[in-house]
Amino acid sequence: MELRAFFGPDASGPVIKSKVDLDLNRSPFIREKIDVLLDGDTAADITKKAGSIDLGEKTFKVIFVKINDLLPHEKVEYGERMAIERAIGWEIVGEADLKNPDYLFGIVAYGGRWYLGRYQKNERVWTKHVKKPREYSTALSARDARAIANIAVPNPAGIRAVDPCCGIGTVLVEALSMGIHIEGRDINPLVVDGSRENIAYFGLEGNVTLGSIEDTKAHYDVAIIDMPYNLYTHSTPAEQQSILINARRIADRLVVVSVDPIEEMVQKAGFTIQDHCIAKKGTFSRRILVCN
Repeated sequence: MELRAFFGPDASGPVIKSKVDLDLNRSPFIREKIDVLLDGDTAADITKKAGSIDLGEKTFKVIFVKINDLLPHEKVEYGERMAIERAIGWEIVGEADLKNPDYLFGIVAYGGRWYLGRYQKNERVWTKHVKKPREYSTALSARDARAIANIAVPNPAGIRAVDPCCGIGTVLVEALSMGIHIEGRDINPLVVDGSRENIAYFGLEGNVTLGSIEDTKAHYDVAIIDMPYNLYTHSTPAEQQSILINARRIADRLVVVSVDPIEEMVQKAGFTIQDHCIAKKGTFSRRILVCN
């Protein structure tokens, strides 16, 4: 059965989808997942079916995955959870190992059904990138930058991306850590140096050059642009329009971030806005536009 159960950062519940191939560690929002192998109406149904899992001499552990939006009658108390884990563990062919198992299985109840499958927890790689040697307070958060890079390049294979206003490299760090082929560029030599330092600090390799988007000759599949707005690199409306026009010239798609309303500018540059949202950092808000 090709199913996935995805759990958000607040463990609010799974979203069941079919035939999904997800690299869990790319997302800053999905906390854990189960690759569903068995499902049933009750825990007893799952227990009966668990004997079909034959691991040979491999070791395993079964854990009960808790979620927070269940109705009172759906909640399972600690003692019962432990009993369900043990019952399923007795049926699986293999050797139980609670400390360092070869396989980790998750059991969960949701929406009147029970699910058992391979369990994976997000390593939350992006949290290691929060503290950088070079940073400023108005930069994108590591979490938002990772989400934006993920939206821009959902499948890195064969995709060339560019961040032509890269600043200190918050987006570059997240994209490079996900295996995205991305280049950075900025007109400010100080932030270019900072971007290079941040990338190297996390053991990543990426090309960051000094120069404007207007001088860019290469063509890319997608551009990610956090519009300059801070004291180091500020842009006027005319400069913002030029950035967008040149983004249309060098890239097939665009994910653009702005603190100002730029929807009309984006459309004037020749892009069609496919989706949008507002990301907040305290009282500070940014528009995120996904464009073709």
